[in-house]
Amino acid sequence: MSDADDRDARLRMADALERRRQHEAREAGALVARFAEQAVEAGIPAERLTARAYSGSTRFRTQVEGWYLKRDRSVAVGTDGLFYVLAAHGGLAERFRGVTLSASDAPLELGRGARDGESMPLAEALAARLEAGAAWPG
Repeated sequence: MSDADDRDARLRMADALERRRQHEAREAGALVARFAEQAVEAGIPAERLTARAYSGSTRFRTQVEGWYLKRDRSVAVGTDGLFYVLAAHGGLAERFRGVTLSASDAPLELGRGARDGESMPLAEALAARLEAGAAWPG
């Protein structure tokens, strides 16, 4: 195989992977948006979310209200119907003023690539959170 053929094959593979990632992001985004609607309809109270510092266990206030999806409070769905990874750079100033989160593309599997037992399909996590309702211990 020539260098040009090899390069073309890599480009086709990269293009296919990107199309798959975009498809998964759209599918997961629809699940997350629907969850936010259902949580509001079910009367599940949203709360002000906090983000953990990359460097440790310090948590910072954020501008986002929503529902945590994992007990470790590492990911959440905002009342805006978007998905948030709750990790942030932070220092002394952020302890006082908080951090600003940006939405992320939701994965179809939470914790993909994590240790056994730590990953869960997004649809299952959302269903479990809805089922737990206001009683969810978070």
